[in-house]
Amino acid sequence: MSSIPDKHSVPLNDGNCIPILGLGTCALDKPVKGETTEAVKTAIEVGYRHFDGALMYGNEDEVGEAIRAKIADGTVKREDIFYTSKVWMTYLSPPLVQKALTKTLKSLQLDYVDLYLVHWPMALKPSDKELIPKDADGKVLKDDVDFRETWLAMECCKDAGLVRSIGVSNFNRRQLEMILKMPNLKYKPVCNQVECHPYLNQNKLLKYCQCNNIVLVGYSPLGTSRNPEWFSTKNPILRNDPVLIKIGEKHSKTAAQVILRYQVQRGVVVIPKSFNPGRMKQNKEIFDFQLTDEEMELINGLNKDSRFIILEELIDHPMYPFHDEY
Repeated sequence: MSSIPDKHSVPLNDGNCIPILGLGTCALDKPVKGETTEAVKTAIEVGYRHFDGALMYGNEDEVGEAIRAKIADGTVKREDIFYTSKVWMTYLSPPLVQKALTKTLKSLQLDYVDLYLVHWPMALKPSDKELIPKDADGKVLKDDVDFRETWLAMECCKDAGLVRSIGVSNFNRRQLEMILKMPNLKYKPVCNQVECHPYLNQNKLLKYCQCNNIVLVGYSPLGTSRNPEWFSTKNPILRNDPVLIKIGEKHSKTAAQVILRYQVQRGVVVIPKSFNPGRMKQNKEIFDFQLTDEEMELINGLNKDSRFIILEELIDHPMYPFHDEY
């Protein structure tokens, strides 16, 4: 991984860099076997170098297979690829953090990941089998792990050379501050990956992160799949917004391209998920136009503080991040 930013990457506070556009690989809709492998291969062929994955997505073996195939055929070298993974809520107990990372590396068949994140600040009872373990009555089994202890284990993973950079995901400002104020803090989080799009523009959290030299990475930048198990289906479809469509028409771009360009101009790293080759290419075509200040303000004005991802069954967890304003 290069420590020198190019025009399409963002410097991290540890000297590494992250490409500002990546491909999300979340596949909660249970893709057919081989679909993720083919999608990641195609993405590499059309120029993607940043891939966002996680242990809980259940497809890191296919992501790794694709990356290794494109290394083997000479398309890329390992250092050209930026891969993010995440430690799931059932592995936040400090002794389990490296165990989860080892599982990820074994699935990928790679020696290290470029960025490793604490997926959520909420700990659940350890489980290798269930993403959200429950008792016989269907009640979620929470754990009382302090994520600051988890962070110390993350630092150990970096020191061991298993990850290049470490960060967090779905943390609110108060939770970020808890890490930043740790007296024994060795490495600051390089990023906070959160849901971010024009209906949830995260302006306050973005400003806080920028003041602390933490990059904001926006997931679900185009909205989400409508899987009701994980996502709220109440919100309108973002890409159908007439303001975004009209701005797109002015630039001969789609609403999706306008949304991604908006984030890039704010310095937000975006990781849209699409396994459709045509959409993958379209999502990359955002560096040949510029939104005006007036257009940026129009898009800012669409903010409704509307979340697609709420994890309703964890809403009473003491570390649930979305009760705070930001």
